[in-house]
Parts: sequence; structure tokens; C-alpha cells
Amino acid sequence: MSYRYTMVIQWSDADQLYLVHLPEFPWQQFVTHGTTYQEAAQNGQEALEGLIEVLQANNQPLPEPHQIEFSQVA
Repeated sequence: MSYRYTMVIQWSDADQLYLVHLPEFPWQQFVTHGTTYQEAAQNGQEALEGLIEVLQANNQPLPEPHQIEFSQVA
């Protein structure tokens, strides 16, 4: 099954890493990170798959995918 969740990747000057946030999973602040954008995206995909797996294993509903609106564009 294919899921279409949002992944937000942003650079952190403080951490010198790309941080990954999954907005549809609000109980998670930043779920993972990477030293490169590509690494962060790959780690984010793995984290997303893990979250889905845990929720399904516990018979918990998956959050509905939704579009987010950005108030700032870099």
C-alpha cells in the first residue's frame, strides 16, 4: 500500500544537520536527521515506514495524509 505523507526537511544551524519532521505525526517533534539532504530524506522515509508499522501492529489508526501550507518560503 502506498502512503502519501508530508516530510519536511530543514537545515539546522545549531545542529549542523538536516532535521526531518513528519507533520501528520504531531506527537513526534523531529523524527530523524541527516548530514546531507539525501541522507535526511532516506532516514525520514525509514522513520515513516517504522511509524506506520508500529501503528498497524498495535491496531491503531493511521493519521490522514494532508497538505500543509507554508507561511514562509525561503
